[in-house]
Amino acid sequence: MKHVFWFIVGSQFLYGEETLKIVDSRAREMAAYLSDVLPYPVEYKVTAKTNREITDTVREANYDTSCAGLITWCHTFSPSKMWIDGLRDLQKPWCHFATQYNVEIPNEDIDMDFMNLNQAAHGDREHGFIGARLRKPRKVIAGHWKDSRVHKRLADWMKAAVGVSVSKNMKVMRFGDNMREVAVTEGDKVEAQIKLGWQVNTWAVGDLVKEMDKVTEEQIDALVKEYESSYDVATDNTAAIRYQAKEEIAIKTMMDREGCMAFSNTFQDLYGMEQLPGLASQHLMSLGYGYGGEGDWKVSAMTAIMKAMGEGGNGSSAFMEDYTYHLVEGQEYSLGAHMLEVCPSLASGKPRIETHHLGIGMNEKDPARLVFEGKEGKAIVASLIDMGGRLRLIVQDIECVKPIMPMPNLPVARVMWRAMPDLLTGVECWITAGGAHHTVLSYDVTAEMMRDFANMLDIEFVHISKDTTPSSLEDELFIKDLAWKLR
Repeated sequence: MKHVFWFIVGSQFLYGEETLKIVDSRAREMAAYLSDVLPYPVEYKVTAKTNREITDTVREANYDTSCAGLITWCHTFSPSKMWIDGLRDLQKPWCHFATQYNVEIPNEDIDMDFMNLNQAAHGDREHGFIGARLRKPRKVIAGHWKDSRVHKRLADWMKAAVGVSVSKNMKVMRFGDNMREVAVTEGDKVEAQIKLGWQVNTWAVGDLVKEMDKVTEEQIDALVKEYESSYDVATDNTAAIRYQAKEEIAIKTMMDREGCMAFSNTFQDLYGMEQLPGLASQHLMSLGYGYGGEGDWKVSAMTAIMKAMGEGGNGSSAFMEDYTYHLVEGQEYSLGAHMLEVCPSLASGKPRIETHHLGIGMNEKDPARLVFEGKEGKAIVASLIDMGGRLRLIVQDIECVKPIMPMPNLPVARVMWRAMPDLLTGVECWITAGGAHHTVLSYDVTAEMMRDFANMLDIEFVHISKDTTPSSLEDELFIKDLAWKLR
């Protein structure tokens, strides 16, 4: 889907036609410049001077599927009462860009004509008041429109807004139900659709098996060649690789037919299938699809959304699970992995296709999967949980490292990291907040982007950072629990 952002500039008729022409010309210049330096186009729409202009533009934005959000700026003084109807109706993410056309005050040239034309400091405060008075979720970014620091913040906000756009159109295909007796992968699908836009429904595993039966040998040949060009083949079991290709083709066919961008399955329900999709799921994630193991539809959707928020619209984000800890004093690390399904976008090198026995579930034959080590670098893990009455998005800062040991007998993709503020404190905080064992690990998406995403969708946000302590987090959660109950 194409994503664009609309630029609306505020003014009024009081300054005269000549001033309004200058405002319009500058707004076009700024939009063109920002389009060149930001990841998505900025389209100048109007210098708004009346309630009707603002309201009509907002309503048009609400129903334009390509519009991912509004950026507003008041070049001159724009009385805020005329923004009330439009902002009250606004259903798209909103960034209040507090900037000005000039960088510095022109000492010798400044006069009252200059002051009347350049009233952004005046206008943005009036504009800011009505946003606060309406209690409207918004991002306020201040700085000059040619400043690279501003561009970074605008770009990150744009990516969060794109995540919201993807969320509002998200359809998740569930093959079977959740893993039996697991609590955190459950949740209210009706509430998820109301708050997040997700359509989460179930398709029978038997329907997938029927689709697999339609896959041709020519289709499998073509996909296997794609595997061979992207990955090192480290197994002689070509039948297992071809079976994974058949599964992938069938899953993708069903998802594309239904307009789904994410899917889940469970090893407890493989009716008519020989192998749990491993390589198949991993390669689908590399194409931008979301995945959740054990029927975890929430992490499946979040994987697809956070991938779309990353670089190039399919960033380095992946379904992840905390497996075990290294608790040697001074060398505390978490080891993340999954049985088969970690996206190769996390890999530090070229992944290998291997085939091994999977000692869990209903596999008749050994599944093929990608094996690799994760990249080093700063990252986050994110977990969306259902608190009963509200959704909570938990994000923890982490630093991924090269695994400190080779683990030659562990035949899965794995990532090792330091949790913030340290492993043990981080674990205590994560458990206190109710974070799930399934997460989305991302090298591209930041905690601030996820905070913006949560604000845009009006869901609770919890951030575990280098400065978090268990006691401060307990106080924060207590206050938030009270606040959300009063909403």
